[in-house]
Amino acid sequence: MTQTNNPQHGITLEKMLSDLVEHFGWPELARRIPIQCFEKEPSIKSSLKFLRRTPWARSKVEELDARMRR
Repeated sequence: MTQTNNPQHGITLEKMLSDLVEHFGWPELARRIPIQCFEKEPSIKSSLKFLRRTPWARSKVEELDARMRR
């Protein structure tokens, strides 16, 4: 399977999350994806732990990241 048209190819979840936080900030990210790890005392470490265990939340982060990278 080729990934030539996939803007996320080779980008780690940590990089996606860091870029989203840099672009939107935690408050706006929490507004767009309302999950507690973005709303209450957010950190990259705690958010990654949650996202790696929660496929639906990870999917939302990946979708937002893909829209941002277009």
